[in-house]
Amino acid sequence: MFIAQVTGSLVATQKVGAMKGFKMLVVEPYRLDPQNRNQLAPSGRSLVAVDTIGAGEGEFVLITQGSSARLTPETKNLPIDTVIVGIIDSVNVGNATVYQKDQ
Repeated sequence: MFIAQVTGSLVATQKVGAMKGFKMLVVEPYRLDPQNRNQLAPSGRSLVAVDTIGAGEGEFVLITQGSSARLTPETKNLPIDTVIVGIIDSVNVGNATVYQKDQ
């Protein structure tokens, strides 16, 4: 699983039938900043993730990739590689809070 931020949405009017009705969001994975381990830093990559929980732009989310992305009840048997499985409230590393949703 990875931490990511929702940076946008994606609309595809032509897609395989199994994907109809699924919201797709653009997410950017984050990691601990190597210079300052008290904050998160963007990875510089963008991914398309199927949203099964109602995440919104700007939110930090928990994503899973690969075959694990197809293990939720909603995504079983879908041709996907990344799914949003949670909306993050806070991230704590050691004694530091590196992300807090309400701040």
